[in-house]
Amino acid sequence: MTTPARIEELAASRCFGGWQRRYRHYSSTLRCAMVFSAYLPPQAAIGKVPALYWLSGLTCSDENFMQKAGAQRLAAELGVAIIASDTSPRGAQVPGDPEGAWDFGHAAGFYLNATQPPWAENYQMHDYVVEELPALIEAQLPIDARRAISGHSMGGHGALVCALRNPGRYRSLSALAPISHALDSPWGQKAFARYLGEDRAAWKEWDACELIARGGERLPLLVDQGEADGFLATQLQPEKLRQACAAAGHPLHLRLHPGYDHSYYFIASFIDDHLRHHALALLAP
Repeated sequence: MTTPARIEELAASRCFGGWQRRYRHYSSTLRCAMVFSAYLPPQAAIGKVPALYWLSGLTCSDENFMQKAGAQRLAAELGVAIIASDTSPRGAQVPGDPEGAWDFGHAAGFYLNATQPPWAENYQMHDYVVEELPALIEAQLPIDARRAISGHSMGGHGALVCALRNPGRYRSLSALAPISHALDSPWGQKAFARYLGEDRAAWKEWDACELIARGGERLPLLVDQGEADGFLATQLQPEKLRQACAAAGHPLHLRLHPGYDHSYYFIASFIDDHLRHHALALLAP
């Protein structure tokens, strides 16, 4: 087994009795340097704690959620760490969008394993999030193998896909305003065509609704969605997720909230419910 790279601490701030930290390491999966953020609750000072892995959306980095969602207060109370990965490989050597658009390439990795050149060289975000990053963290930080996963928008898509493709890897799953049916979303179609090629059969391996239909593990799924979200009808399509779960018998609690949009104000309004959802599974005997 390959020895995980050493992590380098970039920043540390005291927060609700614990520590908000930021680290850098070299990723052999992505073939570039990567940065991630970690909130370590006070309980991590005396023993290993479980972790919620958070995946952010388009244009974000590892810092957006940590700075805007207000999740640390309850995470400290519950004794749950939060790990926020970056949203794509980074660096001058990593190809971005040829047209310089914001919805593909840098900050838009879509948490999949690319198969098409030139993207396949670096864009292996699924393996990074599911395998490399947890192995690194569990070897070097006071965090154990009790894992949960959640995310927002593109990151909600990523959380759903990572959990559905890897039964037994996570104890719980949730999402806020996820891209529910990526192969039928303009964002997803653009990303899939470039990262995976034109064969739509390959796209189904990275689409939440398709994966739910196949069965496997049935983790109870909590999803929150704002009804004033400008991306609701074209990109997110939560009703298709509801239909897929109903057809497959997959437990889903989909909550629609009048007046809420796609912003971090929406995330901050409901993140405590998601933390409690995950804590029930992470802290169970």
